[in-house]
Amino acid sequence: MNLGMVKKPPKAVLDTNVIISALVFGGKPEQVYSLILEKQIIGISSPVLLAELTETLTKKFNFELIRVKQLEKIIKKHFKIIHPDEIIYILEDEDDNRVLEAAIEGKSGFIVTGDSDLLTLKTFRQIEILTPDDFLKEIERYIKQ
Repeated sequence: MNLGMVKKPPKAVLDTNVIISALVFGGKPEQVYSLILEKQIIGISSPVLLAELTETLTKKFNFELIRVKQLEKIIKKHFKIIHPDEIIYILEDEDDNRVLEAAIEGKSGFIVTGDSDLLTLKTFRQIEILTPDDFLKEIERYIKQ
């Protein structure tokens, strides 16, 4: 095999809503999350996104702190945690801007989200913004190449 021909796995930021959906409801978000755990794609996150995940799981979904800490450990093991330098003020929701910042700093090709404000952008600085379902279709084409 010519190692020069091996493709690097694509990078994706999973919005907090996708990770929560993966953990709580399963379905397409869980399939996307599993691709990261299986190292078929590289997950990108940041301390701010991890904090949002922790807060949402404990406050809205009543996850026990020990379970949240275990999930954080898994994410830190399987995702590349970056520290964005650039601050973005493009969207009204500050949390959405933090997702964009992580994607830019992590040189991500994709943002996977269920957030309508992010999805309305469609792309941002050549980063595709897709639903979990559309992302899975895109990745399937990528893997078959």
